[in-house]
Amino acid sequence: MWFKNIIFYRFTETVNYSSEQLEEAFAEHSFTPCKSQELSRYGWVAPHPKMQESQVFSSTGAFLITAQKEDKLVPSSVVNQQLKDKVAIIEHQEGRKVYRKEQLTLKDEIILDLLPRAFSKYSQTSALIVPQQGFIAVDSSSYAKAEELLNLLRNSLDTLPIKLPDVNHSPGVMMSQWLSQENLIPAFKCLEECELKDQSGEGAVIKVKGQDLQCDEITMHLDAGKQVSKLALEWDESLSFILHEDLSVKRLKPTDQLATELNEENSDDPLARLDADTSRLTLELQKLLPQLLQAFGGEVKR
Repeated sequence: MWFKNIIFYRFTETVNYSSEQLEEAFAEHSFTPCKSQELSRYGWVAPHPKMQESQVFSSTGAFLITAQKEDKLVPSSVVNQQLKDKVAIIEHQEGRKVYRKEQLTLKDEIILDLLPRAFSKYSQTSALIVPQQGFIAVDSSSYAKAEELLNLLRNSLDTLPIKLPDVNHSPGVMMSQWLSQENLIPAFKCLEECELKDQSGEGAVIKVKGQDLQCDEITMHLDAGKQVSKLALEWDESLSFILHEDLSVKRLKPTDQLATELNEENSDDPLARLDADTSRLTLELQKLLPQLLQAFGGEVKR
């Protein structure tokens, strides 16, 4: 288990969760399959199939949690064709026009009729809660999916005092300076990928991959007013990732060096492997996230 993406949030007050407290809070919000007339369901599941009763995996002061969503797949093409056919029949038999409001009602009836025969699509989203370090990291590239999990967590706990990190210096400006002035802070190293956006309002985007970023071509774009919106980085010879200007982390991967260490720590017991991975992920994020915030002038004090 290793997160592929990170959207992280900061606690706005001290929290002292326990695995027992979370388990109890999650019990009423466990995932259950869709009923015959439901389009979707969302709830907590065990972070690993080998976990029997528990829905919270605790490791080195951190809690790994997973939410599962079931969506019933009702093809829009099928719905629209049935609606078209039904409208044609009504207009022919009753000699009247079927207007939009009635069509929406008919469409709902068609969907309800199709739901019992619809296929289900399942997806999972995991998060790591680290109360002592004051953050939650969600393994998602989508803010909508991250917020969906956090809303479920908020409903389960009745409260969730968190916010997105707010830093003193614009990440886009600072990352642009890293390329133009080569003044990266220690432990960070630029890799050969970035995205530059035009700031004049025209919306031009330049994507660069497999090229040294400290070159005349990149400097020319920066001098012309473009700004870094995404930048590939390596941190502490442990992790590589794409850092976005909103501080989200995509394509998170252990470096070869860390991957070797993780393989050496692996066990034949799947839960022992989960514990080792979760513990190491927690350790790396505890070091990485504060350094990321510090790289952009630290968090805004309110």
